[in-house]
Amino acid sequence: MSLKEFILSKQFLRNLGLAILIIIGALTILILCLSIYTRHGQVKSVPDFFGLTIKESEALAKKSKLTYVIIDSVYTSVVPKGCIAEQHPKAGFKVKKWRNISLTINAFRPEMVAMPDLINLPIRQASALIENAGLFIGTKTIRPDLSSDIVLSQLTNGKEISPNDSLLKGSFIDLVLSGNSNRSTSVPNLMGMSLKEATDRINGTSLNLGAYNFDTSVVNGEDSLKAFVYMQKPEFKEDATIQSGRFMYLWFTLDSLKLPSDSTLVMPGDTIPVPAAEN
Repeated sequence: MSLKEFILSKQFLRNLGLAILIIIGALTILILCLSIYTRHGQVKSVPDFFGLTIKESEALAKKSKLTYVIIDSVYTSVVPKGCIAEQHPKAGFKVKKWRNISLTINAFRPEMVAMPDLINLPIRQASALIENAGLFIGTKTIRPDLSSDIVLSQLTNGKEISPNDSLLKGSFIDLVLSGNSNRSTSVPNLMGMSLKEATDRINGTSLNLGAYNFDTSVVNGEDSLKAFVYMQKPEFKEDATIQSGRFMYLWFTLDSLKLPSDSTLVMPGDTIPVPAAEN
């Protein structure tokens, strides 16, 4: 029998068709197994673990058919000790069943940090060191001096604190700056900035951050991070000045329609130009 006759024979064609059916069946079973294993299309929203205790988090994870793992601890006053302060993925994120959710718990014992040496540093450099140490800038006052915006004294709770002294992480550091208490400085343009951006901008000057408020568009902590300044007092105007040591008051929103129609506004995510240091 020739090769052509063999290929065209009923036996060969029958065996070839059977082999094709076996391959198609094997591929179908493989795809079905992979779909079951990966839970294809079976997604759900991650619940909000923020502020929950470990026991509550365990119950919520089990109810939501998820698993969790504690990956870190922080110290914050936002939630009670032993409660969840952060989570990844965030609440509302779509995941498959039994996805592992990473949680960060608020530590039972506060973290201690070393006080940096800020004396004789310009305010901008001092602000960076305070932030890097996990501390916050408190009130800035002006003491008459020939220099301007140089740290003369560092205090906490009204008492001077020496470099390398231990402090609770998140403590506020009050600064005494050199300068003329009657000296005026330019009013910064904070419109469109987030709270962190506005705070960093103010901290780099001889001014203080006063009270700030969120409007009704801000309903949770995540919203507050996205909110931006839509009103400030004193208002920003060209050549407008304010006395050193005075307070800036801010109002935040998520409603862009509340922003004045000004093409020079800085929106969140834009690069913020840093003005040159004053002499």
